[in-house]
Amino acid sequence: MNSSLIHPADELVQKMGRIYHYRMTTTSGGNLSILDPDGSIWITPSRVDKGSLRAEDVVRIHADGCVEGAHPPSSEHPFHRKIYQARPDLKAVVHAHPVGLVAFSVCRMLPDTDVFPQSHLVCGRVGMAAYALPGSELLGDNIAAVFARGFNCVLLENHGVVVGGVDLQDAFERFETLEFTAQTLIRANQLGKAARLTVEQLQLAAFTRPPLEKFAPVRATTREKAARRDLARFVRRGYQQRLLVSTEGSFSARVEGEEFVITPNSADRHHIEPGDLALIRGGKSEAGKRPSRAMGLHELIYRAYPGVHAIVNARPVHATAFSAVARRLESRTIPESYIFLREVPKIPFALVYEDQEGVLDYVSPSQPVALLENNGVLILGTGVLDAFDRLEVLEATAEAILEGVKLGPLVEMDEAAIGDLRRFFLKEEI
Repeated sequence: MNSSLIHPADELVQKMGRIYHYRMTTTSGGNLSILDPDGSIWITPSRVDKGSLRAEDVVRIHADGCVEGAHPPSSEHPFHRKIYQARPDLKAVVHAHPVGLVAFSVCRMLPDTDVFPQSHLVCGRVGMAAYALPGSELLGDNIAAVFARGFNCVLLENHGVVVGGVDLQDAFERFETLEFTAQTLIRANQLGKAARLTVEQLQLAAFTRPPLEKFAPVRATTREKAARRDLARFVRRGYQQRLLVSTEGSFSARVEGEEFVITPNSADRHHIEPGDLALIRGGKSEAGKRPSRAMGLHELIYRAYPGVHAIVNARPVHATAFSAVARRLESRTIPESYIFLREVPKIPFALVYEDQEGVLDYVSPSQPVALLENNGVLILGTGVLDAFDRLEVLEATAEAILEGVKLGPLVEMDEAAIGDLRRFFLKEEI
């Protein structure tokens, strides 16, 4: 969605609605702002319900300090002004109190963004601002000083987080990705120590793919239209269920033969529509589209396995926590989990970037789910619904296991029980 033509007040309402809806702030907490080209600051108001915010509630603070609006501006507007003064490249600021990042702030610890490539790419390093009274000039000075050192994401001691961006979409994506990182690291900590990616691994993940050859698509077939419709619908559902965040998640669906549609690179998953998806044919992309960087891997899998008709790369919080630690995900704990997931191997990090043929040793129609080391999950399906169902089962299983380890040792089903499942549900001869 192109936000360049959206009025600042409307954009602030839209983003605050998403932050509140996904419980990343409270009715009274958090504030967002946009720096207008004329030097004024559009900012959310003080003491107005964030769950029912309207465009007419948004306040404008002019460059001369004059306030325009039906309400007083957020009491924390001083630090917004000081951030813009310290960092002229930033044009939007998000401040909120999401649970994961607040947990880090009250422990005065920083989430390690080098555990996941997307976190490193989107958020960069995270800074910490010393505590001061909320709304005070001192707090503004403390925060602005950290931003002035080049940080785009700053935790506030015992308070929350402030994130800046070149526009509000950029700031929101950083904020959401950083909260995903914090939530995932908290869960990984229950399982063991999360492994940091090396400089070499991060460089691998930041590769720039050579430009793809393009083709001009002809009129879409009914089959293609159906694939686009179903894929867009489930991408949006995945985002709504927090199985994806706005900046990541590659989902594709076969049209016919080796032709498929795939999510675009760097597009907000909340707004994906059928026309946003990229059609891939013979290694070429339809003109005017930037397909996901996972396109090559998906193309390889479709070529190898004709029975696979949908593929998901995603980073749901609980399953991704398992991807970052040495502990395996015990799918033998729940019958439905074993039936849908089988065993859940872990694919070495570098394999996805350096030897994609090697990925086929880990996933197949009979082994449709795998963790990607420090990189989420890879799922194959007979169709979009099948792949999405497996994604939901995988995340529910990971969450149940994480809750279970709080109670005591897990008890897995014995070989006889597994044999019964394989015979009756998977139709295997044991």
